[in-house]
Amino acid sequence: MKKQTKLINAGRNPEANFGIVNPPVYHASTVLFPTVAALEKGIANRYDAVYYGLYGTPTTFALQEAVAELEGYPHCVVVPSGLAAICAALLAFLEKGDHLLMVDSVYGPTRRFCDEMLKRFGVETTFYDPQIGAGIAALMRPETKVVFTESPGSLSFEVQDVPAICEAAHGGDAKVILDNTWGAGIFLSAPDLGVDVSVQAVTKYIGGHSDVMLGSIAMTEEDNIRIRDSVRDLGYGAAPDDCFMALRGLRTMNARLPIHQENALKLANWLSQRPEVERVLHPALPSCPGHELWKRDFTGSSGLFGFVLKENFGKDNVAAMLDEMKLFKMGFSWGGFESLMVPYGTTPPRSAVPWTSGQLIRVHAGLEAVEDLIDDLEDGFVRLNA
Repeated sequence: MKKQTKLINAGRNPEANFGIVNPPVYHASTVLFPTVAALEKGIANRYDAVYYGLYGTPTTFALQEAVAELEGYPHCVVVPSGLAAICAALLAFLEKGDHLLMVDSVYGPTRRFCDEMLKRFGVETTFYDPQIGAGIAALMRPETKVVFTESPGSLSFEVQDVPAICEAAHGGDAKVILDNTWGAGIFLSAPDLGVDVSVQAVTKYIGGHSDVMLGSIAMTEEDNIRIRDSVRDLGYGAAPDDCFMALRGLRTMNARLPIHQENALKLANWLSQRPEVERVLHPALPSCPGHELWKRDFTGSSGLFGFVLKENFGKDNVAAMLDEMKLFKMGFSWGGFESLMVPYGTTPPRSAVPWTSGQLIRVHAGLEAVEDLIDDLEDGFVRLNA
């Protein structure tokens, strides 16, 4: 069955809900059991059946089943945010004295979690060059328990050689976690590359409407209970209303993502011709680091990319450009129907591979007519130059 068809049918059981097409929203904290035997059965199957509201309701289970189908793993658990998914997955495998290899181009809050909380817990983090590939074997230690990947990377959009990293990591008995939010489970199949655990910010493309806070962790049979125990011990419980909204968003991903992809590619190519732009950071462009790996591992590209202005433009120029944009609004997150543009200055956080370039701007191409988006950018460049 094609993924497009799976997305429409996964996590739905109308026969169990009076023929209703969409799983209803179940709100629950307390779940009642008629007998001691039923209570004990609930405890034994707490991750697979309705046991206690924090562990999930039928609405939660429906979304988890659907995301597992999307990602291609046998199991999935949803949590209150993408960052929660990253933290729970890392803490499932790390303890005091362990070593973590973290890609240098990672999502900023993940870096902060490593530098602050994991450090306090006695876990050492080494940030590595996102383009290291098989060379990561030289950084592996006996105490290395996790290699974390994000492909493409946040802000700089390098595509990683994930299969080569997986081979080296597994050779040292380490787990590989991938932040798969950019590929959304549509454009990149994590298990096909050898990834043990795939996390997403469901807030982004699965939600699709900028009104949901959720994360997902998709995993193998081997890691299922370990990760679910981590989620339980952290007290992460996904809100049923958000799960319901995410299910609605998931059903239309195959209709939305091709428009995000097309708009982003047209904008990236248009920007690459602008005299103000030093370079465009989009994995589908041959000039982007890791482009050949993108062609090998991905089946498409999403709406998120970046561009770097030439060094003669400063912070004031960028403010003049962005403050009056009509369609590109400034706001964090991405993956919704609207276009966004956020400035990141000249010093994005890096430690293994320092950033040496001009003003960086991240773009999310929404679902508007691309001609209108280009008109908005053209006006913005007039203000930038003025």
